[in-house]
Amino acid sequence: MEAAETTILIAYDGSDDAKAAIAFAGTLLAGRRAVVLTVWERLGMASVRASAGLMMPIDDSPVEDEAVGQAMRQLAEQGAELARKAGFDATPRCEPDALAVWSAIVEVADEIGATLIVTGTRGLGGVKSLLLGSTSDRVLHHAHRPVLVVPAPDKPDQPD
Repeated sequence: MEAAETTILIAYDGSDDAKAAIAFAGTLLAGRRAVVLTVWERLGMASVRASAGLMMPIDDSPVEDEAVGQAMRQLAEQGAELARKAGFDATPRCEPDALAVWSAIVEVADEIGATLIVTGTRGLGGVKSLLLGSTSDRVLHHAHRPVLVVPAPDKPDQPD
């Protein structure tokens, strides 16, 4: 499994932080194989619906699951394309129906024998991440391999 020895796992959720992590990692690690992972957290989807005031019952229909799965596959492909532009030999991967994003990242890293995990500091979790703790923090503390956590890109000062 020589290829696995040099595989970088990049966590990607479409956020600016995830895009910045790919770009920065490319400056250091271009030319290596990368798996760009997008994780669908089913419980997170329920939280997002509730926080948006959508109090409808959660429909676990195959049609809804397929629609969400397709969107996640497209997001993973978008991340892989960004990684290719940053110099990686990148392939997309989507993990549907995870109980927690951080644990899916750690499990996939173990499965593929990733040399390094790359993640941004904040994703699209918003309030949920404040309540449950940062995904990057949990990956950092539970991974059995090095983790590169890339800070958020600088944003211009906004008026108060």
